[in-house]
Amino acid sequence: MKKILVFLLAGISGYPLHAQQKAPAYPLITHDPYFSVWSASDTLNQSATVHWTGAQQALSGLVKVDGVTYRVLGVPAGGAETGIVPAQQTDLAIHATQTAYQFRCGQVALTLTFTSPLLPRDLLLLSRPVSYVSYCVHATDNRQHAVEVYFGASTNLAVNGPSQPVTTKQFTSGQLSLLKAGTVLQPVLQKKGDDLRIDWGYMYVGVPLAAHPTQYISAPADAELRFARKKTGAAKGDREQMLSTSISLGMVGSQPKEQVFLLGYDDLYAIQYFHTNLKAWWKGTPGATIEGVLNTAWKDYNVIKQQCDTFDQALHQDAVAAGGEQYAALCELAYRQSVAAHKLVRGPQGELLFLSKENYSNGCINTVDLTYPSAPLFLLYNPDLLKGMMTGIFQYSESGRHNKPFAAHDLGTYPLANGQVYGEDMPVEESGNMLILAGALAVTEGNANYAKAHWKTLTTWAEYLLRSGFDPENQLCTDDFAGHLARNANLSLKAIMGIKSYALLAGMLGETETATRYNDQARDMAARWQVLAADGDHYTLAFGKPGTWSQKYNMVWDKVLDFHLFPEDVYRKETNYYLSKQEIFGLPLDSRKSYTKSDWIMWTAVLADDVSPFIKPLYRYITETPTRVPLSDWHETLDGKKVGFQARSVVGGYFMKMLDVKLHQRK
Repeated sequence: MKKILVFLLAGISGYPLHAQQKAPAYPLITHDPYFSVWSASDTLNQSATVHWTGAQQALSGLVKVDGVTYRVLGVPAGGAETGIVPAQQTDLAIHATQTAYQFRCGQVALTLTFTSPLLPRDLLLLSRPVSYVSYCVHATDNRQHAVEVYFGASTNLAVNGPSQPVTTKQFTSGQLSLLKAGTVLQPVLQKKGDDLRIDWGYMYVGVPLAAHPTQYISAPADAELRFARKKTGAAKGDREQMLSTSISLGMVGSQPKEQVFLLGYDDLYAIQYFHTNLKAWWKGTPGATIEGVLNTAWKDYNVIKQQCDTFDQALHQDAVAAGGEQYAALCELAYRQSVAAHKLVRGPQGELLFLSKENYSNGCINTVDLTYPSAPLFLLYNPDLLKGMMTGIFQYSESGRHNKPFAAHDLGTYPLANGQVYGEDMPVEESGNMLILAGALAVTEGNANYAKAHWKTLTTWAEYLLRSGFDPENQLCTDDFAGHLARNANLSLKAIMGIKSYALLAGMLGETETATRYNDQARDMAARWQVLAADGDHYTLAFGKPGTWSQKYNMVWDKVLDFHLFPEDVYRKETNYYLSKQEIFGLPLDSRKSYTKSDWIMWTAVLADDVSPFIKPLYRYITETPTRVPLSDWHETLDGKKVGFQARSVVGGYFMKMLDVKLHQRK
């Protein structure tokens, strides 16, 4: 469901803008794979807003100053408009939880801020499907001006396609006046796949009754013309409608006045988990309703905004300290995208499940080799969320549904998590991923309690890696788009890191004999790896393939977790070689193609003494790519164009350098 809320507050002070030069697309409303609205142009009133898939989900914003109407958000519905002037956008900044725009509307300045409060330690707030849209205005000429503001949200936010009939309603609840819309048929959890939008549940637009709002439901073009007073009708149909709210701020001078709109979405049921329909995490609170959540969001706005400002500032400062301003810009752009590519639900026993969607890839749910690259963000900010990404994979094996001696690839196709659908296993890849992440969790938390609860399963996977991991057969790894590869040197590294992680866990759990055995095996494998992969001034893509090379991003755990299996001159030899292979938009993934994966570059960079030579081309990529979609992690290093994938969770891997710094600060 969606809601919009409006209120007036004088004299606010917000988080200062740090100008972001450019991004492929800009996050506006970011909660989960279905509730995710973006702007794909550098100027907010240059294009219609879209779902991350590219389907139009229009948000509309207008500001009227002394009778002149300015457009600040979206484009005219149905073609050219008469009498509505595009406002001049003067600045733009992306923070971890907020995107802020500045405009000039005649003699009035506007700061338009989109806040999705994805604060990782507050699970109820993280799960709450409510975003804030704030209009903060002040006069620039020391005079008083009559100001009105308008916000509209299309019912396309609640459909998979524009031909689906919708139903709408206006009512009040608590302190709010509400508009509501959803499909007529309400096919709850009846669709699965990748390029889909939600078509069940309800969106809401709400404002406080005390603000005396004008709310109406009409065709999109009629909605805006009604606000501009060029037309007074409010034509309605059963397809796309605009849920509209306008409020007069009265006379505005140099003292700021703020108008806040809330958007919310109630998906009723969020995920099907082994044929049981699950609700979002926020619904686990007794008596929780979307109307109650929206009223709470309204009441708590000032506190939540301050919490978001504090979190955003801390993340920015930590990222700058770890890797510089350009690194911080990459992390700030990645944060909401990574978190919002998941859904937080309560499992059948009340357990935390944080399930990813493999966006613009194959639509899989809870893919292990998405969990793995995204993990640094969650290890940094809330390891319980990483556990929520792993628990379903453990339960799949421990229930007997997945009875193979290695970890599954996925749990199904989003939003139906009823068992693996990927056609081919990735045995070394996924088993290594789960073992490494269990070890990283233990190091981060200072205990191996989570691993202990799944020790039998981890042992089975570790034994598989001992048998089959060091010199892998012709099988897929997470870079499956590059095809099969036998004797993959980087996949071998993953097995070695997985075995060492198991040894670490065994030691923490008092399994001394097991720890010694697996430690010895890991050290022996690392020594043999250096011989088999050697190729003069670097190491090969695959054993026995001289003249090839690849990013050895899996080696990063040797440094981050202080395994010390490889001497530092191995890191130095590889990273120095990589610098000779850099292209204008980044380091290619390996010697086979010129494309790359930006998450892996950010891991590879941590092996270097200085991350900045690897960061600069990626910053150039996010600021100059011609592909205007939510950040793609798979792009061409020669021209900066997207090759595939967009809006995926794996960009949480950008936080690997910050994780490295944090873990070593504790020592």
